Amino acid sequence: MAGGYPHNPAVSQAGPSPDGPCYTSLRAATLEPQPRLPAGIFLPGSRAHAPRSLLDSVGVTGTAIRIAHDHLLGLYEPLREQARSHDLYRGVRSGWRVIHYATFLFCRSTVVTNTAFNSLPLSAAMLANLESLGYAEMTPIQAQSLPVILKGMDLIAQAKTGSGKTAAFGIGLLNPINPRFFGCQALVMCPTRELADQVAKEIRRLARSEDNIKVLTLCGGVSFGPQIGSLEHGAHIIVGTPGRIQQHLRKGSLVLDGLNTLILDEADRMLDMGFYDAIADIIEQTPQRRQTLLFSATYPVGIKQLSSKFMRDPQTVKVEALHADSQIEQIFYEISPEQRLEAVVKVLGHFRPASCVAFCFTKQQVQEVVDHLTAKGMSAVGLHGDLEQRDRDQVLAMFANRSTSVLVATDVAARGLDIDALDMVINVELARDSEIHIHRVGRTGRAGEKGIAVSLVAPSESQRARAIEELQKAPLNWQQYDQLSIKEGGKLLPTMTTLCIGSGRKDKLRPGDILGALTGEAGIAGTQVGKIAIFDFQAYVAVERSMAKQALERLNNGKIKGKSLRVRIL
Repeated sequence: MAGGYPHNPAVSQAGPSPDGPCYTSLRAATLEPQPRLPAGIFLPGSRAHAPRSLLDSVGVTGTAIRIAHDHLLGLYEPLREQARSHDLYRGVRSGWRVIHYATFLFCRSTVVTNTAFNSLPLSAAMLANLESLGYAEMTPIQAQSLPVILKGMDLIAQAKTGSGKTAAFGIGLLNPINPRFFGCQALVMCPTRELADQVAKEIRRLARSEDNIKVLTLCGGVSFGPQIGSLEHGAHIIVGTPGRIQQHLRKGSLVLDGLNTLILDEADRMLDMGFYDAIADIIEQTPQRRQTLLFSATYPVGIKQLSSKFMRDPQTVKVEALHADSQIEQIFYEISPEQRLEAVVKVLGHFRPASCVAFCFTKQQVQEVVDHLTAKGMSAVGLHGDLEQRDRDQVLAMFANRSTSVLVATDVAARGLDIDALDMVINVELARDSEIHIHRVGRTGRAGEKGIAVSLVAPSESQRARAIEELQKAPLNWQQYDQLSIKEGGKLLPTMTTLCIGSGRKDKLRPGDILGALTGEAGIAGTQVGKIAIFDFQAYVAVERSMAKQALERLNNGKIKGKSLRVRIL
């Protein structure tokens, strides 16, 4: 078998075995040899045990056998028929032989690798759901952390944003969930509402294969009443911010007596925001037998304190946070503090990105940059912690649907944002922590796309630049600021405009209703409509800039779902 895996000589040379003639010719197992299974493995769907000769000839792991049988019990019926019709089985009366040979056919067609999800002890339904979601192979953080999580062990995982960590702990926390018990069995704490919403959305997608799993978000910025009502109906998984979770615990509306899994997502950011005491108070109200998973981009002193106080012999995994130079071009410009605002304008005018996030330290700096860009005729919106929830929703919707080109944000406010195809990142001021710089830069150049990261460096930030250079183990790409020139091409304006509709999820408004109104009464082509985002009491839809006024007039004079609604341009 040149180029293949060796077969079991004991089977191929022994002639007919007591287990039946069919097994003597099972020689071409294509899976990598693994430790043999015991002869007495009981296989679901049969009343017999697997003959040793079959298992030896296939040479697969117990996980692969179990996965094969789970799939056979409904998902791989054609393999049963293939086994029944095989020449080796003509005249064989024992039904379990058909099942086992079909298993062999399945195993031979399924290569189980260290990065394949089917190498994990997951249900067939979960594996099928992961495949439907496009999860082909595990990312490094998933491959390192999931085996630990599924064993029920505590874990400290250090990984960058966009590494796939949400799916890692999402798959793990779903594994022990009991759908029949509607108490909180898993709690995920996040630093911001945006990250909590993103995490909850991903967990709901992962939970599609399970029966009636309810995921609830508990974050500040909205009233208590609806949250208390949802808690009274019960939820299996809670995702929220420490402050609001702590408030519900104090009111007695949230009880954690049945908690199995506790996750601290982006724990370093929560500590930066001063949540240590709140986190400690929440953890002290959870059962000691819980599993604790801590995910963090960096490993500050506070993380060590949390782990030593609240975790039991945690396993540690770390995924390198550096990014490929081939995907992200980093450029550094030395400027004076007085040049900073105008430098942002020159960078945007020179590179003309379709989408850009400009990182600032404070909300005051965010507002200064937004005001300066707006005065220069550029489209920019700001994101910081003092915005009301409705304003935050609006800002994020406008940036996601490409009706604004520049999002100016603080690190904390931008944490956990789900941004697709980001062309550029600007560090308006260098991050004080070189790890944070790496995470800022890593928001561009994703999914195989190219990205540019520009850093504006004042003389007082030279030590920070040296720390970044040391971390990256490569010299920084310094270029002359004077070489930046604003290119011709008109103002840097987006191609889309956002319409805000005064109705939302609570009014049963759906994306199809909005799209139908625009392409029907408003007479706009479907290709001229962009992303649609629906929240509880308002909705946002992007339309091509040239069609915005027509769409506004038609929607205000028409009806959506038989109702006249107030629509305005943002």
